[in-house]
Amino acid sequence: MQTDKIKTYTPTVFHKDFFSSPNNSEYFKTGHEFFFIAREENLIRQMKLPILSARMTSHALMYITSGVAEMKIGSATYKIHEDECWVVPAGKIFSIGNVDVESATGFICGFSNDIGISERFKLDLQKEYEFLNVWGNHYIALGKQISSYVKPLFERLFNEYSNNGLSRIDIIQSYLFTVLSEINQAYQPLSGSFKRQALLISNKFKELLFANIKTKHFVSDYASLLNVSPNHLNKVIKEVTGQSPSKHIEEALIMEAKILLYQTNLPVSEVASEIGIFDQSYFTRLFKKHEKQTPLQFRKMIE
Repeated sequence: MQTDKIKTYTPTVFHKDFFSSPNNSEYFKTGHEFFFIAREENLIRQMKLPILSARMTSHALMYITSGVAEMKIGSATYKIHEDECWVVPAGKIFSIGNVDVESATGFICGFSNDIGISERFKLDLQKEYEFLNVWGNHYIALGKQISSYVKPLFERLFNEYSNNGLSRIDIIQSYLFTVLSEINQAYQPLSGSFKRQALLISNKFKELLFANIKTKHFVSDYASLLNVSPNHLNKVIKEVTGQSPSKHIEEALIMEAKILLYQTNLPVSEVASEIGIFDQSYFTRLFKKHEKQTPLQFRKMIE
């Protein structure tokens, strides 16, 4: 059995697979794997939708200046309105449905962690900005004031990239880091006012879940890794996130399964085995519990 049949896209491969003109130099300039920016309403028209499930090796950021856009990140669906952002951190599962291209305007920006490292800058982006982590809050309401600061920065980034690509990388970095810092001013952690220790446990649980979902399916597994009791972990995760750790585990398993059903032709039994479930009937029941249809029905819907 292969260790990972779920495809994680580099920017170059993602553009090739999901864009009607993957070599369009207007959007995909030399070095676009480190950074690119486009107007949302123009880029969406170039995309082959829907994208049912995918992962990227880079971060993505959408900023809406008018209208409404819809995005599914993990198991949550977001409707993003004017003066709001969504962030898809590197490695996070996302999907995009058929979007009404007339309904929203704004910018889509993609960038890798490496954009933060140069002779001038040495930033660990995921340490600087919580929203670039898989466990962070991916929806950010900027409000009118911060949006009034952010919008001209996006315009400046867009014009610089359109006219000069990445030839003046120090300018790209300066404006990008300023955008991220302004967005960070409006950022609200998912957990609100919970005690710091509870937040640390919750965030670490999400990191461990992301890394171990195919081999560890029990709350006790993660409690052991975190050196806490299962009861304590259950209490903390419920307090911080509003749902039990077992539900988080199930949702992560189903998301992994949906990607395999979408990206591969593996039989359902092998899809189950790939995510560490060796009882196909249990897998089917679990999938139907969350998706209201069987794995085969889900695959037929895709086809």
